[in-house]
Amino acid sequence: MQPLIRMTGITRFFGQFCAVRNISLELFQGEVVGLLGPNGAGKSTTMRILSGCLGASLGTVQLDGADLLKEPKLVKRAIGYLPETPPLYHELTVDEYLKFCARLKAVKGSSIKASLDRVKSLCGLDREGSRLIRNLSKGFQQRVGIAQAIIHNPQLIILDEPTNGLDPNQIIEIRKLIRTLGSSHGVILSTHILPEVQSVCDRVLIMNNGRLVYTESLAQMNSSKSDMLNIRLARPPGEPALAQLKGVVNVTTLGENRFYLQLSSTCLVETVAERIIQRGWGLMELVPQQQNLEQIFYRLTTTGENDR
Repeated sequence: MQPLIRMTGITRFFGQFCAVRNISLELFQGEVVGLLGPNGAGKSTTMRILSGCLGASLGTVQLDGADLLKEPKLVKRAIGYLPETPPLYHELTVDEYLKFCARLKAVKGSSIKASLDRVKSLCGLDREGSRLIRNLSKGFQQRVGIAQAIIHNPQLIILDEPTNGLDPNQIIEIRKLIRTLGSSHGVILSTHILPEVQSVCDRVLIMNNGRLVYTESLAQMNSSKSDMLNIRLARPPGEPALAQLKGVVNVTTLGENRFYLQLSSTCLVETVAERIIQRGWGLMELVPQQQNLEQIFYRLTTTGENDR
C-alpha cells in the first residue's frame, strides 16, 4: 500500500540555525497521526513544510507519488491546512468567507454551494452561515477554520493545535470532528495535549530538538511489554550505581529510596532483581510498569540523549 504522504530527509535552516533535521515520515489514507513535541521542537516548521507554505533546505515531500517541489499546484490542491491561528476574515459572514475560500482553492463554481453545505454540516455550522465571524465564539471560529481547510475535499488535512484555547465541551466536539475526518482522509495533528492524541490518533510521532525521536502506533504502544521498573531499596546506592547495572538504560529518582529503572528491550526483570540482591542493596519492592505516552514523552524530551 502506497503512503499518502512520504517525507524523506527533510531539513530546514534559518540562517545557521537548523530548526528541522533529517525528518522522514509516512502517512496513509484513513490514518490520524499525532505530532508531539515541546515548544521549539520543530513541529510547526515541519507542518508548514508539509503544507507547502515553507520550503525545505533539503529533502523531498511527496503526496500520492507527486513531488511537492516539482508539482506544487497539483500537490497543494490535495492539502487542507489549519494553522495554529485560523486565517479568518472577521468582517465577513461564515458563508461569505467559505465561498471566498472555495474560489481560492479552485472549487468549480457549480460545486461551491454543495461544498459549502457539506463542510457546514460536517463542522456543525448549519445555523451560522449568516453570522459575522467576529461574533462567533472561539469554538465556532475554530470550526470555521477547519471548514476552510476541507472546503475542497483534500486528501490530506493538516491541523496545528486545533483545540487551542477551547473549553472542554468545544474540545470534545472538535475531537469528534477529527475522528470523522480521519475515516476518509489522511490527518496529521499537532498538539501539546497528550490525552488528545490518545483519544483521536492511530499513531504518535514525537519530535525533540528538530529531530523525530519516536514513532509508534497507539495500539502497539499499549500492547508492548513492560520496560520500566518501580523499585524501592533499603540501602540505595544512588543513581550512578543503578545506571551501571547491565540492562538499565535510564534511572529516575522518585523520592527517598524509590527509583524508576528503564530497561533495554533484551533485559529481563528477574535478571535485574537478581543483580540488585547480589549487591546487597536491600530490594524491598519491585513493580514492573508499562510506560504510558506521558512517560515516553517526558523521557524523550528531557534527557540529553537527543540533544544536538
